[in-house]
Amino acid sequence: MELRARGWWLLCAAAALAACARGDPASKSRSCSEVRQIYGAKGFSLSDVPQAEISGEHLRICPQGYTCCTSHMEENLANRSRAELETALLDSGRALQATLTTQLQNFDDHFQHLLNESERALQDTFPGAFGELYTQSARAFRDLYSELRLYYRGANLHLEETLAEFWARLLERLFRQLHPQLLLPDDYLDCLGKQAEALRPFGEAPRELRLRATRAFVAARAFVQGLGVASDVVRKVAQVPLGPECSRAVMKLVYCAHCLGVPGARPCPDYCRNVLKGCLANQADLDAEWRNLLDSMVLITDKFWGPSGAESVIGSVHLWLAEAINALQDNRDTLTAKVIQGCGNPKVNPQSSGPEQKQRRGKLVLQERPPTGSLEKLASEAKAQLRDAQDFWISLPGMLCSEKMAMSAASDDRCWNGMAKGRYLPEVMGDGLANQINNPEVEVDITKPDMTVRQQIMQLKVMTNRLRSAYNGNDVDFQDASDDSSGSGSGDSCPDDLCGRRVSKKSSSPRTTLTHALPGLSEREGQKTSASGCPRPCVSLMLLLSLVLSAARPTWR
Repeated sequence: MELRARGWWLLCAAAALAACARGDPASKSRSCSEVRQIYGAKGFSLSDVPQAEISGEHLRICPQGYTCCTSHMEENLANRSRAELETALLDSGRALQATLTTQLQNFDDHFQHLLNESERALQDTFPGAFGELYTQSARAFRDLYSELRLYYRGANLHLEETLAEFWARLLERLFRQLHPQLLLPDDYLDCLGKQAEALRPFGEAPRELRLRATRAFVAARAFVQGLGVASDVVRKVAQVPLGPECSRAVMKLVYCAHCLGVPGARPCPDYCRNVLKGCLANQADLDAEWRNLLDSMVLITDKFWGPSGAESVIGSVHLWLAEAINALQDNRDTLTAKVIQGCGNPKVNPQSSGPEQKQRRGKLVLQERPPTGSLEKLASEAKAQLRDAQDFWISLPGMLCSEKMAMSAASDDRCWNGMAKGRYLPEVMGDGLANQINNPEVEVDITKPDMTVRQQIMQLKVMTNRLRSAYNGNDVDFQDASDDSSGSGSGDSCPDDLCGRRVSKKSSSPRTTLTHALPGLSEREGQKTSASGCPRPCVSLMLLLSLVLSAARPTWR
């Protein structure tokens, strides 16, 4: 008896479900009236909506039961559902972009401010302390700061060579000024340059500046470049169009409940996740390299502190310059004697005004300014935001379902499962393209990855490699290439009175525009470097070199 009653109950339940699928004739007008309101609110013509449910054999996406949707309505709603998801993706990307762009601007402003303050301190104090020793060489100092800015902003400059060229130019100028009564032809100054390393005319200042500045500027430059690359990746991936299979699945998820006369049924949570995991399978494949990039950026902020950190070095370049000129003046007589011993006794300049007069020997002692704490605050905020963004790509389906897709609060028999109001039974797929092979809601071809996404994965790898090299104090762009390049030292556009033909006998990398410029920042400054810079194909070769280098990542110290 009990089994017979249970069987009767099951038959009644099945009959009720069938009646629901057909649509209760008494409720047809009411259901279509609700759909009519929703459809009109979307901006579509109400003349498309039937007054009562009709047979749904014409439907191509939604289940073919009794329906309130014509073919034209289904097509309109399918296009709308795709556009709404694409807009939601763009909105989510813009929110993260805004965070990364704000960080980039804040750090860029701070690093630029540190360098500007250093140059301003030099311009305020050097003329009074060193007199003509500074004023007649002021252009060399200005050019040094300009090149430091260019390097920081992504110009293809070898920083160590840039500093070496500066010290060579400065030594020639100052030695001439200290000995106006002597004739110092080019070959004599060549000899002076060859002995400079042994003579150490500027004391330890050049070495200290080279060791600290290279690490500080490399770390600062790589960090802001990382922010720029991360923002650019988000922007490009957010614009990847949805495929046709995804569009069909999203329509079924969002609007087919309306067509079947149950507009109040919201998508089941697991159903929504399966649809969006299928639609965003390629995007989820960014996860591993995205995490590597953000981890590397968080770690490199450790290089902002200490004696060789960006905070103390970038804003203190003028301190080493002052120390260098002080050392040159203190060692002037000894230096002159050693140069004469090694290069011979130069001839007297017949146009000299008279016997040598002692140049003004002012000495400048500057104190390093204590950190303001602003960089520490910026870094602390950035690390927290970068950590929060680490799971952005794999959390995107769940976030969009919760915030944009009006997902049901629970998986029960009242949510929309794609066919009717009822429980959703299939399991939720994993993240990424390979895990969508059995996705029950979206047909995904796992053998055809999206090329735009793959290109951005490669960009993340390249930038992560650059950050890891910068963590170790190395500029990846010059690790393997600088020793193989050839050139005369200074660029063709370098004025003779500034550089001269004797500046550098070593090979130097060609200067070009900002090959790793920060997105959104002007490249006009990079065009001030040598006109002999490599053409556009060279940039492609450099990117290829970076890709090769990315295969061998430096170990962390």
